[in-house]
Amino acid sequence: MKKYINESFSGERSLFKSDSIEIECSRFHDGESPLKESKNIIVNKCSFEWKYPLWYSENIKVIDTLFKPMSRSGIWYTKNLSLTNCIVEAPKEFRRSSKIVINNCKFLDATETLWHCDDVEINDSFFDGDYLLMNSTNIKINNLHLEGNYICDGAKNVIIKNSVLNSKDSFWNAEDVTVYDSKINGEYIGWNSKNITFINCEIESNQGFCYMDNVVLKNCKLINTTLAFEYSTVNAIIDSTIDSVKNPISGRIVSKGIKELITDDCDINNVEIIEED
Repeated sequence: MKKYINESFSGERSLFKSDSIEIECSRFHDGESPLKESKNIIVNKCSFEWKYPLWYSENIKVIDTLFKPMSRSGIWYTKNLSLTNCIVEAPKEFRRSSKIVINNCKFLDATETLWHCDDVEINDSFFDGDYLLMNSTNIKINNLHLEGNYICDGAKNVIIKNSVLNSKDSFWNAEDVTVYDSKINGEYIGWNSKNITFINCEIESNQGFCYMDNVVLKNCKLINTTLAFEYSTVNAIIDSTIDSVKNPISGRIVSKGIKELITDDCDINNVEIIEED
C-alpha cells in the first residue's frame, strides 16, 4: 500500500481514482473532488478543506480527521465508509451513500446530512443541524446527542438507543422506528408515521404523536406533553401523568392520569383509557 505522509494536495482531482493508499498528516485544500472514484483508502490525521472530497468511492476509513466548512457535500454516492474520531464542520456531508459507520465524531454543522442513505450506524457522536437522516433506511444509533430539528423525516427501519434528541418534528413520515432509553424534547413528534415505538423514554412534546398509525409507548414518561395522540391509533403505557390528550382514534392509554381529555370532534369509544396510581 502506497503511503503519503505530511503532504499538501491542491488542484481538482488531486488523487483521482486512487487505489490502496494510506494518507497521513496531510492537507487537501483549494481543489474539488480530491479522492473521487477512489477505493481501499485509509485517511489518518488529515484535513479536507474544499468541496466533494469523497464522491463515488468505496472501502474508505477516515480517522482523526477534520472536515472544514468548505468541504461541504463531502461524501456522496460512496459505499462502505467509516469515520472515527473525526470533526465535521461542513453541511450535507453524506448523500445517497451506503454502509456507513460513524464512531465518536462531532458534526458541528450537520444540516441536511445523511440524506437518502442506507445501512447507517452511528455511535457515541454529536450532531448539530436540521434534517438529519432524511429518507434514509436501515439505521442503528447508540448514544447520539442531537441538537437539530426534523430527524428521520421519511426514514425507515430505525433503531435508536441511549440518546438525547432535542429535535422538533422528529420522525415525521417515518416507518418502523424503535427508540429505547432516550430523552426526546421537541414539538409535533411523529406526525404521519407508521409503527413507531418508544420504550423507557422521557419525552416532552406539544401536539406530539398525531396522525400516526400504531404508535406504541412502553414505560415512558411524558413531561409537559399536551394535545397528544390526535387522530392516531395508540397503545401507550405511561409512567406519569399526561397534561392533555386530544381526539385519539383507537387503542389503549394507561397513565397516572390525564389532566385534560379533549374529544371535541372525535368518538373515543374505541379508546380504552385507564388511570393508575
